[in-house]
Amino acid sequence: MPLDNSPNSPAPSPASPLLRALLFAVGVLSTALGVLGIFLPLLPTVPLLLLAAACFARSSPRCYTWLLDHPRLGPLVSDYLDGNGIPLRAKVWAILLLWTSISLSTLLLVPILPVKLTLFAVAIGVTVYLLRLPTRNEG
Repeated sequence: MPLDNSPNSPAPSPASPLLRALLFAVGVLSTALGVLGIFLPLLPTVPLLLLAAACFARSSPRCYTWLLDHPRLGPLVSDYLDGNGIPLRAKVWAILLLWTSISLSTLLLVPILPVKLTLFAVAIGVTVYLLRLPTRNEG
């Protein structure tokens, strides 16, 4: 399948079969968790499906196409890739889970101050990125 320059075209596959298999496995896991996120309020659906799309784009053009063409999941991914943004609910949950996991990690698991500061810097960067994304109406 020839690649085009549209934002929805898959990326070239990595040369390593091991890396391709790993990306495929992460894509399948992310898709499964994203689907669960539709029903469980603590799992952020859109970020997990975006991760799955990114993994499939580099490992399985067939699965990438399936995800984008899916009647329920495809619009969530396509809207983001087309620049239409992500739903407000997805932004809120992604930021909430990000800060919860970073805070718990730094309080309970990470004893080294420079690592704690790095984690918080990453969380600030990801939060700013998410807040700057366009917000799609959920209607």
